[in-house]
Amino acid sequence: MKIYTVHAPLAAGTATGLAADRVAFVRDGFHAWAFLGGPFWLLYHRLWLATIGYVVLAIALMTGFALLRMSGGSAEFWTFVLLALLLGFEGSSLRRGTLQRRKWRQIDVVVAGSEEEAERRFFDRWAARQRDLLSDRQAVDRGAPPPTRDVPGQPFSRPPEQPGILGLFPQPGASP
Repeated sequence: MKIYTVHAPLAAGTATGLAADRVAFVRDGFHAWAFLGGPFWLLYHRLWLATIGYVVLAIALMTGFALLRMSGGSAEFWTFVLLALLLGFEGSSLRRGTLQRRKWRQIDVVVAGSEEEAERRFFDRWAARQRDLLSDRQAVDRGAPPPTRDVPGQPFSRPPEQPGILGLFPQPGASP
């Protein structure tokens, strides 16, 4: 099972305003394509600043190896393998950071076998929460003080008359 974080842009003033086509699912874990084709993976996911940083770091490393007269050796190869491993392990963190800079927020975490299953689980949960919010019968207007039984003229000032109770239970206040 894989872990996906769910991100959505900040809605403008709406508590339930979530556009389904604007939700991003970011898988946590190692990204093999980021390891194998680092800058192309970064460009595919529109991580522009990370791509620029990767290219600048690669040029700086090649320049440093050339100045130290170590170019073409195994040290250069293993350095770039380590850089690719770092990108493979931290690719999801780069995506989450970019989404956060773009004013997106993390709204959920989903455990699923694939991204499609994660989408289905997330939207099922989200739809259930929306139904619960819309059918909330416990909501009470808190604008007025609560009614009391002692003040005449207020609603609920007298308790309702109790009709006979059905069943084996006695009436309130009656002796057993």
